[in-house]
Amino acid sequence: MEQNFGKVAVLMGGSSSERQISLNSGNAVLSALRSAGVDAHAFDPAEQSVWQLREQGFARAFIALHGRFGEDGTLQGALQALGIPYTGSGVMASALSMDKWRAKLVWLAAGVPTPKYRLLTPGIDFTAVMEALGLPLIIKPAREGSSIGVSKVETPAEFGAAYEQAARCDALVIAEEFVAGQEMTAGVLGDQTLPLVRIEMSPGNAYDYENKYFTDKAHYHCPAGVSSELEEAVQRDALRAFQVLGCRGWGRADVIVRADGSYSFLEMNTAPGMTDHSLVPMAARAAGMSFAQLCLRILEQAALD
Repeated sequence: MEQNFGKVAVLMGGSSSERQISLNSGNAVLSALRSAGVDAHAFDPAEQSVWQLREQGFARAFIALHGRFGEDGTLQGALQALGIPYTGSGVMASALSMDKWRAKLVWLAAGVPTPKYRLLTPGIDFTAVMEALGLPLIIKPAREGSSIGVSKVETPAEFGAAYEQAARCDALVIAEEFVAGQEMTAGVLGDQTLPLVRIEMSPGNAYDYENKYFTDKAHYHCPAGVSSELEEAVQRDALRAFQVLGCRGWGRADVIVRADGSYSFLEMNTAPGMTDHSLVPMAARAAGMSFAQLCLRILEQAALD
């Protein structure tokens, strides 16, 4: 199969706030594909125009870009125009999944469980939001990833600063009810879900940008250590959450599981991390798939909308 891929661009880096993580992901993918005999090459859209992909003879693109201009439909639209098949979701699903507010609207309409929320706009009555959602609550930019700009608000005095921090990242900001429980992720590959990964933080630490990528404060468990019935229910709804957004190829749903076994989906990632800390590769290993095999499976599904 490998020899049929042609010349493959591994798109990495880019200009988003997640550039460094994308470089880590991209280099890991590049090494894995080359080890499998694929004619793969690094391509950084921040350093050369994507229009050069056609000029340089690339037949497929593996998207290892995270965040804006890589995961939000922008790049997918360019590749669509160039006629170069690419990994992951198409233009609409990428844009929709990146926008946590609009993704919630789709999920709520489809009956996918997700935390209650309020859209925050300049001049909004913070008190009314806190009364509706309770404290603590979460404030986040609607179109950022990797927990960038996210704050947990525990007292009314913290609300204003948290909103301003999120608004510096994105004009679209949401407040979301805080859901206490175990944080898990459900990877999706094609039309299948991978084993759940449970995330356990060292006491007193949050699962934020720093701890996701640069410390050992986060501990990952796969198998997740939940009942088979609960795992199957979360996997089933994760696949539904993926499909109703129009996603394809692969992705990762983030979910909180409460003590009573109920759960709520937080977001859908359409170009998840592929670093040594990353959760989809971990879940794939638990399913008996090596990192190189995972990369090949993702590349095999490269397509145009």
